[in-house]
Amino acid sequence: MTQRMNAVLEALASNRYQDLLDAIPYVRHLGIRVEGEQDARKSTLLFHLPFRNEIIGNPMLPALHGGVVGALLETASMIQVIASERQSRMPRLIDFSVDYLRSARTKDCWAECNVVRMGSSIAAVSVRCWQDDETAPIATARAHLLLVEPMPQQHGGLPMKPQPFDI
Repeated sequence: MTQRMNAVLEALASNRYQDLLDAIPYVRHLGIRVEGEQDARKSTLLFHLPFRNEIIGNPMLPALHGGVVGALLETASMIQVIASERQSRMPRLIDFSVDYLRSARTKDCWAECNVVRMGSSIAAVSVRCWQDDETAPIATARAHLLLVEPMPQQHGGLPMKPQPFDI
């Protein structure tokens, strides 16, 4: 197994999901955190995006950049599936759709996922993002993820194992 895959498996075994987030440079730059109890087998993980001036997209309102909110939602869906899956299969994004419900003000954002279905090869996840009031989401998202086995070490890294439809 690759060093990267070993790190993923070690983080899963010890419920250190923040280590998974910190391994992704863009996510680390945004400062996305996993908050609270980190045992996804018991409940969903809670994701936190702390406010910083660098993530403002519209200084006239002011409001956070929609891409940053989308990145929080996408990251949350993938890490929640990894945590819920508890195996070495890695999620690959098939489809991702965001509904922006209101402007994200210059405040911290929170996100929580609901794994709607975990099939043998595809996971369906819904994500909700809010700021002050958990009952007033600023955005929601739906993600469909392909669950693939990592390739052996000699093939270098975590690319997808060839699927029957690959040529």
